[in-house]
Amino acid sequence: MGNVTSTSITHQASAPLINRPNTVAVGTIVWLGSEVMFFAGLFAIYFTLRAMSPELWTFEANRLNVTFAAINTTVLVLSSFTAQFGVFAAEKMKPYASGWKPTQWGMVEWFFLSFAMGAVFVAGQVMEYAQLVGEGIAIDSNSYGSAFYLTTGFHGLHVTGGLLAFLFVIGRAFAVKTFGHKEATSAIVVSYYWHFVDVVWIGLFVVIYILR
Repeated sequence: MGNVTSTSITHQASAPLINRPNTVAVGTIVWLGSEVMFFAGLFAIYFTLRAMSPELWTFEANRLNVTFAAINTTVLVLSSFTAQFGVFAAEKMKPYASGWKPTQWGMVEWFFLSFAMGAVFVAGQVMEYAQLVGEGIAIDSNSYGSAFYLTTGFHGLHVTGGLLAFLFVIGRAFAVKTFGHKEATSAIVVSYYWHFVDVVWIGLFVVIYILR
């Protein structure tokens, strides 16, 4: 009887552990999949309206400030890199900086920088809207204005949501006594969302500003 018990315990101890995927990360990926479909619908609307009014599109698109948009796009894309550096720090369980040098920064410093860059992008988009409205391109002016503000506006709302998520993760890092796996997972899923937002904008930038 003792041998049977000993053998059973030994078998249980030697059995391989099952590494189950993180439910928060999986849920975020599934949700982002639905967001892909949402933006696919916006792209479909944009292309449909453009096909119906090619001459209007050519005229209105030539009034866009491509240089300004390219600079704004670069800021947003670079924020993806800073966010990823924050993730690397979070995976090392390093929430705060150990020095002034960027190589010594923790998740909080990198996420603060990403937040600032994302805020600059949103401010730049608002400035562009103000300029276009001053030139007569409003959301209710024609089909081009409706398509332009619909696609870029919804993206801007998603960027704003990402900024709030950055603040949530940063605040959580300060609130907990010990930075652990849950906090690191929060940082990772926020980075997933931020990278998604950046990729979507690259597609919008190419379609709206380059393929005019």
